[in-house]
Amino acid sequence: MNTRGKRNFKNRTVVSPDTSPTSKLRVELTRMKLIAIAFHSGYGHTAKVAGIVAEGAASVEGTRVVSLAVDKVEEPIEEFANGWDLLQAADAIIFGTPTYMGGPSAPFKVFADASSKVWFGQGWKDKYAAGFTNSLTLSGDKSSTLTYLFTLASQHSMVWISQGVPHEGLTPESVNRFGAWSGLMTQSDNLPPEQTPSEGDIETAKRFGARIATFVVNH
Repeated sequence: MNTRGKRNFKNRTVVSPDTSPTSKLRVELTRMKLIAIAFHSGYGHTAKVAGIVAEGAASVEGTRVVSLAVDKVEEPIEEFANGWDLLQAADAIIFGTPTYMGGPSAPFKVFADASSKVWFGQGWKDKYAAGFTNSLTLSGDKSSTLTYLFTLASQHSMVWISQGVPHEGLTPESVNRFGAWSGLMTQSDNLPPEQTPSEGDIETAKRFGARIATFVVNH
């Protein structure tokens, strides 16, 4: 009998591909771009903005968004052992902080200083970065805070993404009413977060999140 060209599959184990829902979810998450929003909020207003930015980012197909309150960076979050592990896994980090006395809040600065451990190994090098800030007054020297966030990202050798949302007017209902380009600026009145920032600022935050996510997915 001529057996030339035939393969002997005796005693060979044939492994079928894993088509379980868990496996499919794992593959899907692997292909998605992970965007982390690392923020501090003193009274809930910046947290609200962070949520809107996350909503905008999550609206872009191919993204997964996880929000991290930086004062809880040492605690477990979702499947990550702590916030540092989340940030290490992220393709992009969007930094957010209120502007207090012309700069970032003290808890955010504590987080930023602690990130020096990552800096020594340049663990965030070439990740994408962006930033946003919120204040009580229309100016509040928010540009100083955005400059600080840009500098922080640059220290980590990250690639900064600007806001890229057109200025459409000066009223509270207008998109990018502050004409901010380096990052997102919002303003909250001395009211509960349920009532402020304005609709224009909320829409700007949503577009900002979508712009960051779109850029990350396409690069």
